[in-house]
Amino acid sequence: MIKLLCDFAVGESGKIKAVLTEERKIRRRLFDMGVTPGAQVLLRKKAPLGDPLEITIRGYELTLRIAEAACVEVEI
Repeated sequence: MIKLLCDFAVGESGKIKAVLTEERKIRRRLFDMGVTPGAQVLLRKKAPLGDPLEITIRGYELTLRIAEAACVEVEI
C-alpha cells in the first residue's frame, strides 16, 4: 500500500518510494536531509495541530512541515 507521509498515523513506518514535487528547492532540501527513495521512515510524533511532524530516518530525528511531508510517497 502506498501513502503520503503526511497521512501517516503516529508509529507507522514504511519505505520511501518517491519525492513528488516539481519545486527544486523543496526537492533538494529533502534530499539533503536524507529523505530519498529506499530510506526507511517512522513517524514518531505529530504536533497537536498536525504541523510539524517528527520522523526517524537514517538513524536520526527530523522535523518536517506538513507541506514537505505531502511530497513524500511511502510504501507501507
